[in-house]
Amino acid sequence: MRIAYSPCPNDTFIFHAWAHGLIPGAPELDVTYADIDVTNHLATLQDGPDIMKISYAALPWALSEYALLPCGGALGRGCGPLVLTKGGKAAPAELSGRRVAVPSERSTAYLLFRLWAAKQVPGGVGEIVVMPFHEIMPAVQGGSIDAGLVIHEARFTYPSYGLQLMADLGSWWEADTGLPIPLGAIIAKRSLDLGAITGWIRASVEYAWAHPKASQAYIMHHAQELSPEVAQAHIELYVNEFSAHLGESGYQAVTALLGRAAQEGLVPTMDLKALSTFASI
Repeated sequence: MRIAYSPCPNDTFIFHAWAHGLIPGAPELDVTYADIDVTNHLATLQDGPDIMKISYAALPWALSEYALLPCGGALGRGCGPLVLTKGGKAAPAELSGRRVAVPSERSTAYLLFRLWAAKQVPGGVGEIVVMPFHEIMPAVQGGSIDAGLVIHEARFTYPSYGLQLMADLGSWWEADTGLPIPLGAIIAKRSLDLGAITGWIRASVEYAWAHPKASQAYIMHHAQELSPEVAQAHIELYVNEFSAHLGESGYQAVTALLGRAAQEGLVPTMDLKALSTFASI
């Protein structure tokens, strides 16, 4: 069975057990490690992987072939994307007409940024530049980009680049909606046994929690030069109760995000109620 997920610690932690044949009855996985911008594109292809980790923001373009699974993804609180700048503390209005780097135009981070900027940046930002997330902070530090939208472990490492926090978009979203932040979704082809796949993913999550040391070597092999401390902080932030069960508040968060984004013309209009079709499995 073909699967694609990122080399980030939360994904390798969750899928370690299944990827290493530790889940009874689960088929062998053929794993592709890919940045979220790559998997968001793969989700639009008919011959894409059987299972994928994508951004919730990319769901509207994937649902003809794939279904949202109720586990394995990344939602949470206090874990949203950050808007960073170089130099002293800057006001959001100063982004007007500026160049801003983002990790993907089909990412939750980007949708949150656009929804936030619509209220905070008069006249809107200037040029949006898409680049791999690990290149964004060096670009802001070097001055080729005026501000950067960052995700993942950048929450812990941006001070080392001499960058300043302009806005925590997760905090903004939580204050505005009272809901968790929907970041990464797990989808699977509709033609497959979605109940069985959900069970195998949940078993892999439960194994990871029961045997946290078992996955350490695998995680650090793919951790893109992170320290063990930062990798562990990454896992603690992004792997939580929503990883095992999306739950009512999880689905509310997803529909709130995509509903607002559709109203702003950022994503296609879709049947939001259909997202929870497989909530009970």
